[in-house]
Amino acid sequence: MNENPLMILLYVGVAAYVGQIYWGDYKAVKSGEANAGAMPGAVAAPLGAFIIGTLGALLLLGVETGGEIALGLVDEQSEMVWFFVFAAIAAGVVEEVIFRGYFVIDNKGRSLLIASAVGFSLIFAIIHGHLWSREDGFEWTLTGKAFFSTAILFANSLWFYAVRFGPWNPKRSLFPCMLAHAASNLGVFFVKWAQGYVIF
Repeated sequence: MNENPLMILLYVGVAAYVGQIYWGDYKAVKSGEANAGAMPGAVAAPLGAFIIGTLGALLLLGVETGGEIALGLVDEQSEMVWFFVFAAIAAGVVEEVIFRGYFVIDNKGRSLLIASAVGFSLIFAIIHGHLWSREDGFEWTLTGKAFFSTAILFANSLWFYAVRFGPWNPKRSLFPCMLAHAASNLGVFFVKWAQGYVIF
């Protein structure tokens, strides 16, 4: 994502707007006035779904951090300006509504649900731009770090789908996914900070 402060502010604004609509849909469902056009997964979830989702996301972050250290990839970290953390947290709302909310084939059988989760997770990982760059025109960046980061994003996406469709989330709420995603992104920020890759 662009680290232009105005673009980040715009993205956070979009996330706040989407979150407001989502919260409105949740309150409507809670009061028994849900409408057919409500956003997917705007329902309550048990506390366990939030705990499982967040702990799993942080475990994957630990695997990512440990893997980068073991593979000698820490020096290839990208830098992040400090205010990008707001966009990273906002992504927990926007990307979850798009991917775990709309980009999934639900209610057509377990096989299609799993296949769609795998397919859309691959797209989710690739669009994050570790395998390619547009800085000097489009070019592939097929490095060990790029493949490792893309694989972690793929695993994260699969986990977020599992958080939504796992047995611990019987109503298939998106709220635990949003929290897990935001916790993962916030964790990345703190890891980068500890490693000296956050610019203040």
